[in-house]
Amino acid sequence: MPRFLGSACLLALAMGAAPVAAQSFPVDDPTLRQIWAEGMVRSQVTGLLQVLSDSIGPRLTGSPGILAGQEWLKASYAKWGITARSEKYGTWTGWRRGPTHIDLIAPRLRSLEGQMLAWSPGTKGKSVEGGTVILGNPSDSAAFAAWLPLAKGKFVLMSFNEPTCRTDSSYVKWAGLEAFASMAIRREADREARTEQVPSRGAGANALAARLEAAGALGLISSSWSSGWGTARFFQARTTQVPTVGLGCEDYTLLYRLTEHRQGPVLRVSAESEFGGDVPVFNVIGEIKGREKPNEYVMLSAHFDTWDGASGTTDNGTGTVIMMEAMRILKTVYPNPKRTLQVGHWSGEEQGLNGSHAFVEDHPDVLDGLHALFNQDNGTGRVASVSTSGLVGAGVQFGHWFSRLPDELSKGVELSLPGLPSGGGTDHGSFSCAGAPGFNLGSESAEYGEYTWHSNRDTFDKLLPENLRRNATIVAMLAYLAAEDPVKTPRDRRILPVVDGKQTVWPECNKAVRSRAQWLR
Repeated sequence: MPRFLGSACLLALAMGAAPVAAQSFPVDDPTLRQIWAEGMVRSQVTGLLQVLSDSIGPRLTGSPGILAGQEWLKASYAKWGITARSEKYGTWTGWRRGPTHIDLIAPRLRSLEGQMLAWSPGTKGKSVEGGTVILGNPSDSAAFAAWLPLAKGKFVLMSFNEPTCRTDSSYVKWAGLEAFASMAIRREADREARTEQVPSRGAGANALAARLEAAGALGLISSSWSSGWGTARFFQARTTQVPTVGLGCEDYTLLYRLTEHRQGPVLRVSAESEFGGDVPVFNVIGEIKGREKPNEYVMLSAHFDTWDGASGTTDNGTGTVIMMEAMRILKTVYPNPKRTLQVGHWSGEEQGLNGSHAFVEDHPDVLDGLHALFNQDNGTGRVASVSTSGLVGAGVQFGHWFSRLPDELSKGVELSLPGLPSGGGTDHGSFSCAGAPGFNLGSESAEYGEYTWHSNRDTFDKLLPENLRRNATIVAMLAYLAAEDPVKTPRDRRILPVVDGKQTVWPECNKAVRSRAQWLR
């Protein structure tokens, strides 16, 4: 390759251009060719995800962030000539995050890496200072009641103390397999011992938080380590009067050691938050009406809500913009589909698929007319697996659709036929449990579980643009081929396997949870 040509290719990569544009395209279908050009050459996924991640940011259910994001969704679709609407399905506790500062002020000064958990009370406009105490693990509920006064005027350390915040692979590499095995055995035994003692407190998570508040605790300190370097997961608070904050593994174990060895740790916590009462929550539904079979549906699906430890880029900004981009491509090159094309951007997924469960309950017509639903929800990896969710006849459809995809897109994708139905995990389960053709597009990990899922590292820089271009193009092609398919996807169910001597059954659909009060019960 001449030097100047090599530099040009590197520049194209750096600018997000697609050097695959000149490759051969073996499929003899002009619409598929146009989808390829629009999705692989004129892709908008990177720009969409940058706005969603950096400008809008996290989209916690009930927060101003998700409302702002949903208005952006509708405005984006309107710009492309696609009808989109907000559809209310319930209410949730309104909550706005403010700044969080967590400082160790004794025996030395250190600003700690952490933040308030979702729906946590703040410190009411002031800083709160106090020592720390490790949550008691007594032998029975009476002993725990005797321990409770120790929480008064203290921040309570709630979580397991990890013996190392080094990744397992790093520990093996630098300490050796024997040393790692010894550490791992002790770690598991300590974790099991802690878990076994939980019932002795005589309270679930919500009741335990209430008892600690009533005992006079200044706040709760937790840590949820993902096993990756510097990564912490952030979920919801259980307190209603005092703050709950989460720390990274390194700083939490620092506090734990100082407390355990009675070296006098003192924290200063300043946390701001604002509750807004019960506010309406929405799904956003986009639609391109079908010309011949308007009451049959090909649906694209991704949850829009996030936890708010970071930017929500790979969970699930990536799935969101894949579906947006696929709809943009289809509107551009296939504006008059045979079947109706819909896209669902769900809220409340992180609290139990609430938005998509509600949609299924509220739209029996769409459920009855559903021909295929394609969902994506696990990061920035390449789509690498598809299951037909226990529907035997769907394998014929997928075989036909995938036979029409160019090899550059279909190679490496594993089809699981007939697969197993899903009742949860991600939003296709809301449809699959009802026996409807809801299919999940599973991606390669791209270190999703270790580093970005629900974590403080789920940010735009983790994006792999080439994968998103490819994934959006696959979705657009599958949606086009499904919309044109002369045969509606059959719903005959497989015979499920016997596991441990028991016949497994099709999962039941959970009823949609339409308020946070209902969820907390």
